[in-house]
Amino acid sequence: MQLEELKLITASNIINLRTRAGLTQAELGAKLNYSDKTISKWERAEAIPDAFVLKQMGEIFGVTVDNLLSSHDEWKPIPTEEPETVEVSYSTNRIIAITVIGVWTLALTAFVALWLADLILWQVFVVALPVSILVYMILICCFHRKRYLQYVIAAFVLSLFVTAYLLCYPRYNPWQVFLIAIPAEIIVFLSCNLKTRQKRRNSGHSTIRREKENNG
Repeated sequence: MQLEELKLITASNIINLRTRAGLTQAELGAKLNYSDKTISKWERAEAIPDAFVLKQMGEIFGVTVDNLLSSHDEWKPIPTEEPETVEVSYSTNRIIAITVIGVWTLALTAFVALWLADLILWQVFVVALPVSILVYMILICCFHRKRYLQYVIAAFVLSLFVTAYLLCYPRYNPWQVFLIAIPAEIIVFLSCNLKTRQKRRNSGHSTIRREKENNG
């Protein structure tokens, strides 16, 4: 074996053993009373440690000197523990509840602030009703919770008429606005169920088409 080949083998062994031990070049140099530059020179195969240093390395890494000077085709890497990934999940129901309560909290804050200014304005709660329903409707769409969306839309439309009525009452009594609410609610339910009916109609056409193909 030539000297250059021996340097390469030793350099490879030092790199592998040091890496497996989790030591830096500076830490290994401190154990051997050498600088990290010297360790780097050994690992670049520019020089080879003497017998005494090789013996010290063998004691540090738990191998023999012959092991440091021998060629190893395969090295088994030290299994490293993968960091545990913590999945953080949030409750959509709580997010929706906090947001809706937040709307009413803002309304209550405005009411108290006006009350302290000797102005009792209960209409802020009336306005908070459609606003809170609108916020709820937006959130369930964002979280893909559209199972009862048509009922929420219907409640929002109705709340607009209730708000309009209460803001005018008792100075005016515009009960006639609720006559408009009836066809408005019907339009909401028909619009929400329009897509479902279209699917059923398409499925019926596909069934007739299949029967024609089978008969043909």
